[in-house]
Amino acid sequence: MGIAIGAAGIAFALGACGGSGAPEEAPDAQDSAAQGEDPAAGGEEASAQDPDLEGVPDVVAEVNGTEITKDEFTGVYESQFQQMAMQSQQTGQEVDQDQLKNDTVESLIGVELLEQEASDRGIEVSDADVEDALAETAETNQMSPEDFLAAMEEQGMPEDEVRTQVASQETVAKLVEDEAGPFEASDDELQEAYDQAKSQQEQMSAQQPQEGEQAAQEMPPLEDVKPQLEEQVTGQKEAEATDSLATELREEADVTVHL
Repeated sequence: MGIAIGAAGIAFALGACGGSGAPEEAPDAQDSAAQGEDPAAGGEEASAQDPDLEGVPDVVAEVNGTEITKDEFTGVYESQFQQMAMQSQQTGQEVDQDQLKNDTVESLIGVELLEQEASDRGIEVSDADVEDALAETAETNQMSPEDFLAAMEEQGMPEDEVRTQVASQETVAKLVEDEAGPFEASDDELQEAYDQAKSQQEQMSAQQPQEGEQAAQEMPPLEDVKPQLEEQVTGQKEAEATDSLATELREEADVTVHL
């Protein structure tokens, strides 16, 4: 699971898993930032809808006595709404905001449970861990850490919040590693991932007959893309383990949803 911005990234991953399988990653705020796009503007162009927060209570849920506030909910909800609104430009279907609200609050509950479990196990991250994760996030988006933080600031997330969210995600990553790791990719799994990627490329080529033959020949050998495939496979395993642990913790937790 590629690094995203903390609770928003983890929350969406958990919501997409829905208790089975691994999440399908959607573009997030930092992807748009890397491309010089304004996610908010993209959402407005893609859909006439606006995020509907009417009636959202000040406390949307309580998890083992800890409150998840409207402010926390709003930040994640609006981010995911913007991405779904951009996707709706292609599908022509409006965003199901009731479903998105439910997915968002359930995902935030999962994040809170994971953070509580990490705390119970004494799992913490250092400032150096946060800096390394921040640098990796920026590099993924082809930006320097300074430019990445500036881009997030423009999108309404100040630097201290970015660092807090990155620390949250790193904490959960350490928890999942402690629970189910280490995550490794076997040769068979790498070959399967490669074959799947090659098949997808061939299908795309078939849809573009004029470029098909050239595109099919451009698929690099497995060894050339092995690092990316390893990241993909291990990320898939980590996502599944994260979802599984969150589901297990939810079954034993005292959770009240007010939304």
